[in-house]
Amino acid sequence: MPEISDGVIRRAVVIGNGFAGAENQCIGLVRALGFSNRHSMYRVTRPQGGINRWLQWLPVSIHKKLESVIRMIYGKSRFRTPHTIGLSNVLEADAHHIASMARETFHKDGPLLVVASGRDTISVASSIKRLAPENVFLVQIQHPRFHLNRFDLVITPRHDYYPLTPHAQRQIPWFLRRWVTPWEPPGRIVVLTVGALHPADSVALRVAASAWRNELANLPKPLLVVNVGGPTVSGYASECSMELWEYQDIFLQENPGQGTDDYAIMLAIASINGVTGGITKILVKEFSTNPKVQIWDGEGPNPHMGHLALADAFVITADSVSMLSEACSTGKPVYVVGAELCTWKFADFQNSLQKHGVARPFTGKENIAERWSYSPLNDTTEASSQVIAALAQRGWTIHA
Repeated sequence: MPEISDGVIRRAVVIGNGFAGAENQCIGLVRALGFSNRHSMYRVTRPQGGINRWLQWLPVSIHKKLESVIRMIYGKSRFRTPHTIGLSNVLEADAHHIASMARETFHKDGPLLVVASGRDTISVASSIKRLAPENVFLVQIQHPRFHLNRFDLVITPRHDYYPLTPHAQRQIPWFLRRWVTPWEPPGRIVVLTVGALHPADSVALRVAASAWRNELANLPKPLLVVNVGGPTVSGYASECSMELWEYQDIFLQENPGQGTDDYAIMLAIASINGVTGGITKILVKEFSTNPKVQIWDGEGPNPHMGHLALADAFVITADSVSMLSEACSTGKPVYVVGAELCTWKFADFQNSLQKHGVARPFTGKENIAERWSYSPLNDTTEASSQVIAALAQRGWTIHA
């Protein structure tokens, strides 16, 4: 006799890849759907260290098998360092285990919402859907490029479809197109956003404002937060950091166009030891001697949410879609360093931000004390509404 469920989703599973930029998108979506305390976290992890850095382009399953062979032949210590991505208490994603759990608990707990993000999660997430198609609703964040019928919903920025434009097609050799672009225009299961999803909603910002008020609220106003991104697939991190360094004199002079002699700068560096390491160490050296500047270089509690809650304005390097998306959801002035360096779909993203009026290029002549308004990006809430609508078409709802 088949199991009978009331069609109410009461729990969610998040499948991440160990990188904050991808996993925060999943967390943001499940928070918006009301699953803040009702989700489990799993990860798909790649071998790290040694020769593995040259194998990141392989599908993760093939990478793991090849790494296992290399270890048997040459020994573990020579070709691999301990894997440090993510938290040790997060389980490795196993499609068969998660699918079995979805089937076995379907009658009691209803369907299972699975939210995954990043290229390495595609195989596991789609396998879960294949193994338990009647028990799972699968949302894939970031474009999987092909075989979209494996998912119930795909949520991706609009600029992921830039490669399908005639201008972009002329830039890609025909034999590479199917591997670096979506195969077809967005269909009914594709939800397009301006930027990245994130967990910086109003509740999270209120909590962060309370937690960081004693440390940040008493600083001189306006409080300008300068965010420097870390390593990204776009490859612009070093160039953007260099451009920021070239603006150092503007930031450090007595009255750098701020409209006031009294102001404070919080310089937050996402990755002091990543590909931007050399440049960011120079930034730290140059800015650290100025009494108006406070620096977070990755040590100690991360003040990022406090910055979003309490800053008056932001200057952000163009390499981070995630940081820009978060800042542009606050309604506060956002200035971008290095937007002109971007090409391909990343330039399309920068153009989209400016078109929506949520960000402006940083020129060094800005009056940071000046407030300008815009309609904040609301991608996460809008995406969650699309998930609820798609569930309703299947006859399922989310437990309030």
